[in-house]
Amino acid sequence: MFEVIAEDTFDFRSQEYAELFNGSAATAFQHPIWLAQLYEKLVPQGAATPLIIVVRVRSSGKLAMVLPLVRRRYMLLKAIEFADMRVSDYVSPVVDEKTFSCILADSQTCAAIRTYLRPYDLLRIGKLTDRSLAMERLFGIGKRDDMGMSAYCSKLEPSFAEWRAHQLDRSYRKELDKKTRQLNRMGKARFECADGPAAIRTIFDALKFYRGNRFDGSDGPADLLQQASYFGFYLAVANEGCGGFARTYAMWMNDRPIAGALGLAHRGSFLVILGGFDEAGYRKQSIGSLMFEQIARDCIGRGDLHLDFTIGDEPYKRIFGGQPSPMWQIHRAGSLLGYAAHLAVEKFPAAKQLARHVLGGGRGKKVEASGAVVPPTSGQNTESS
Repeated sequence: MFEVIAEDTFDFRSQEYAELFNGSAATAFQHPIWLAQLYEKLVPQGAATPLIIVVRVRSSGKLAMVLPLVRRRYMLLKAIEFADMRVSDYVSPVVDEKTFSCILADSQTCAAIRTYLRPYDLLRIGKLTDRSLAMERLFGIGKRDDMGMSAYCSKLEPSFAEWRAHQLDRSYRKELDKKTRQLNRMGKARFECADGPAAIRTIFDALKFYRGNRFDGSDGPADLLQQASYFGFYLAVANEGCGGFARTYAMWMNDRPIAGALGLAHRGSFLVILGGFDEAGYRKQSIGSLMFEQIARDCIGRGDLHLDFTIGDEPYKRIFGGQPSPMWQIHRAGSLLGYAAHLAVEKFPAAKQLARHVLGGGRGKKVEASGAVVPPTSGQNTESS
């Protein structure tokens, strides 16, 4: 039924891909804007080469499925990965559920897809959600493995008052009200969603400065936003998606951004993917938490159904009503070297930590700079980021 080709210059901004994506089970991280910018700005700079597998209906030529992958080399190890590049939090083949079932039932199509992967030492794909299509079956992999981390999503209510009452602890609401009064006494504070390139650039410059101070690499991976390629990628997504797919929020004080966040709007959910705040000037006011409150208010006003904090187990996500869901990964060795590399990572904790750093398994500190305050425990009021 299907024809399979590798089309490494595939046009993600094409009308046929937009139609495929809109009818698919894919996530915001396979959106036309996201993948177009990722392949243009991050893949060439990330020691990776495109491997975009395109499946079409043989009789009509209609686009049936796209698998956005990359080839990467880690010293001697040749790896096949999803087009993640440390910025995508959920992965999925771009296809609808019915067509995917037909592809899985077609042994020749599955064989052709696997042929385009070769040669490789290790196929490794993470960040699969509970609801994602069974990509493991496409590659002949027996089962998924737990990544040991979760994603967090908060259900929004019909009104901000209802969401606040149901999702936030009463004492915490009182604490945030006090912080809001403190902030308003410090000057002219306002919250807004940026509506043009000038405001977006001002917010991104501030985010780069704040995050550079906070995540300097001394206690973990350095902030990705300090790299020109990643800064350019996020900025391009924010600008191209402005008014629809992407929203750039900021808390301003006297016309200066003191906190900001970038997120993606997709099928009734708003996914927060990048954030930062002026820790030196406004940490005591819990400016990150106040900003998340206002983001929830704006999302409810737009009719969004969920506020998705995506992958990572930071405590502030539960504070804002985030419910955990496990994340999964798959792997398949294509050589003895790949098998040995995977075995070493699974058996030795130190090797696993090294692999997460070297192979880009971590997210490079994205939303951790939230400045979210933790409700008092044992009589103390602490901050979580």
